[in-house]
Parts: sequence; C-alpha cells; structure tokens
Amino acid sequence: MKTYVIGDLQGCAHEAQVLLDHIEQDARGDARILFVGDLINRGPDSLGALRRTKALAERSGGQVEAVLGNHDLHLLAVAVGAQAVSKSDTLDEILAAPDRDELVAWLRQRPLAMFVDGHLLVHAGVAPQWSAQQTMALAGEVQAVLRSERWTGFLAQMYGNEPNRWDDALTGLPRLRCIVNALTRVRLCQPDGTMDFKHKESDIGPPGSNLVPWFEVPGRKTADVTVVFGHWSALGLVMRPNVIGVDSGCVWGGKLSAVCLDNRALLQVDCPEYQEHGGKKKAGA
Repeated sequence: MKTYVIGDLQGCAHEAQVLLDHIEQDARGDARILFVGDLINRGPDSLGALRRTKALAERSGGQVEAVLGNHDLHLLAVAVGAQAVSKSDTLDEILAAPDRDELVAWLRQRPLAMFVDGHLLVHAGVAPQWSAQQTMALAGEVQAVLRSERWTGFLAQMYGNEPNRWDDALTGLPRLRCIVNALTRVRLCQPDGTMDFKHKESDIGPPGSNLVPWFEVPGRKTADVTVVFGHWSALGLVMRPNVIGVDSGCVWGGKLSAVCLDNRALLQVDCPEYQEHGGKKKAGA
C-alpha cells in the first residue's frame, strides 16, 4: 500500500476529487491518504470538501486522515462564537448545513500531528526546539483539550502571537497557544527559533530581518526525520531530503499536489484562480 500526502484543499472540492481519482489509478485502489490540513475556506465548495473528506475517512478503516490547519481551527472557533467570520471566509454553507454539528464534531477530533513511516506530518511547521517525539507529545496536549468539554473555552483564548518562542517551562494557555501557532501558523523564524507571524505572503523575510524558513533554523531538532507540511503557498512545492512542502496554491490558481511518500512521485491537478493571492510572486521576483 502506498501513502500519499495531499496539500491544502481550501474548499476546492472538485479538484480534490480529480486528484483522488488520479491517486486511485496510481495506487491501483490501495492507498493511504493523508491531508495536511486547511480542508476548507477561501475556495468555492468548503462544505463539499469537508463532507467528502469526512465520508472518505469514515469508510477508510483508518487509511484516510487529516491534520488540523489554521483554517480548520478558525471554523471551529466561528462555529462556537469564539471568532467572527471574516469577509474572505467561505464558511457560510458549512455553518448553515443540516449536518453542521456532525462536521464540527468530526473536525475537532482530528490530530494536529502524525508520525507515519519516518515522516512527521503537520500543517504549518515545527518549533526548531522540538524533536519529533516532543512534537507528537505536544500536539497531543492540544488534541486532548479540543476533544474535551473544555474545547469551546480554549478556542475563545487560542488566538494571539505570544508567546512566540518555545520554552519547556510554559504552562496553561500560553503553552497551548504556542503549540498551536507552531503547528498551524509558523512560516518564518529568527535564527534563535523565535516565530514571526507578520510576513505571510512571501517565501523569505524582508531584507535585514534575519528571518529564515522554520526548517532552515540552525540546529532544528527534527532534522533527523522528514517533515511534511502545507500552509505556505507563496513558497510552493518543496522537495528536500528531510522536508516536503505540498501547498502549491490550489485556491490561488496554482495546483493541488499529492506526494507519494514511498517513492516521492508527484501527482498534480491544475486549478482555477478562485482567489487572488498577494504573495503569488516570490519576494524579490
């Protein structure tokens, strides 16, 4: 059985189905399929994308899974009134759906990290101070809260850019917020591992900032495994020995990508430009 990781869907349900059909042909019907999060939002059919992924996972016998992305967490927060809908959201159909509660319940049970065949799967990134083992343990701390009766209260206090650097001594909500920000929001860091959340639409930091991609921070403790992530459409597809980035900008007129972890074969589907992206051109281009 082959394992495939699919990049950010962001509500592009049609393109997702086309790519899944390609995977079925490539794997001859025997595939494990993992989504890097952001199943919803910005695209034209968030409800369809979420319903289809949920149904696929529930009938897969554990062979289909998705980690939570920042847009998925945003939906959970909006659904319980902890966050307002923004003008660019495409969540109305989900919020008005008759199966809304079932969709929300399924989504909040999803993990924030997975470790599969030597690959660490997250939505955005990993704090440079974390090992793969610690990443899984810390993701589990947030998962436990989201799956508990405390989930609505946590979502109401989840947002914020501080603390922006991991410290093992962190406790309570600051600790959980830092974990969520690393796993679902980070792109750039200072060389000491301090996370930056201001620069969202480029592949590098501004001149003189010293910011580097989180996976290029010196001494990163997950360098001994392959980290697979999405979240960074301006960066695009990344294929390195120990890093795979699969957000190739589906909703922004790029491609929806799937990478086979067994042999690094790449499957892609062209996508219309559903949203205009200010970061389509890389910094300096």
